[in-house]
Amino acid sequence: MTQHLLQGRTEKEILWFQRRDALKAAAAWVAMGGLPAALAQQRSNIVQLTGDATVNGRPLNAQQTIITGDQLQTGPGSNLIFVIGNSAFQVRQNSNITVERGSTLNAVSLLRMITGAVVSVWGKGSSRAIIMPTLTAGIRGTGVYSEIFPNQRSYFCNCYGTVDLESQGQKTVSRSVYHQAFWGEVEAPNVSTLTPARPINHSDEELEFLAQLVGQRTTWQIAGRKGTKDGSGTMGY
Repeated sequence: MTQHLLQGRTEKEILWFQRRDALKAAAAWVAMGGLPAALAQQRSNIVQLTGDATVNGRPLNAQQTIITGDQLQTGPGSNLIFVIGNSAFQVRQNSNITVERGSTLNAVSLLRMITGAVVSVWGKGSSRAIIMPTLTAGIRGTGVYSEIFPNQRSYFCNCYGTVDLESQGQKTVSRSVYHQAFWGEVEAPNVSTLTPARPINHSDEELEFLAQLVGQRTTWQIAGRKGTKDGSGTMGY
């Protein structure tokens, strides 16, 4: 397994994709035709739910359908995997997020994060973003990891793809083939609020797992090799 540094997370959280029930759930989701078939058959778009979670303040169960506009919260030890449109999400424990509606019911325009951490893979599209306390990421079609730390410091890794980043007026465009990471710093005088980071708290396999749910492959799967683990976003040519 290709795992990055752990910072405030346990190895157990990062290894959810190895669980037999998760692998069976993913295989069943793909075999049954993914989201189009789920919608046609009026099945849930939740691939897997372990532990406790709520939707709009009410208990969530694995037979429900998550729609854009829903506010989701996961409890301690929980793990939630779901698909909306051409995007797949894995929500870690103790997370509070909202998936806001785009141009259609099945298009996510914003992933608004209040607390916690999310691994996500996004297909191509326009006008989509992840909003965190100290960082905003404009998504063009990519795989990313985003986490909010207790002091409201935002962490963002562009695992592959192109992302427009902004943190309190500072902007950059991230183009990555293998994990380019940033901190959205809490505002302080004479200090940059958008700073480089190393890849932490997620693994290649998590991105690969989610990508298969929406018919994608990661850049390193396509290339047949891994890149550098320094957060630069390159394959190390």
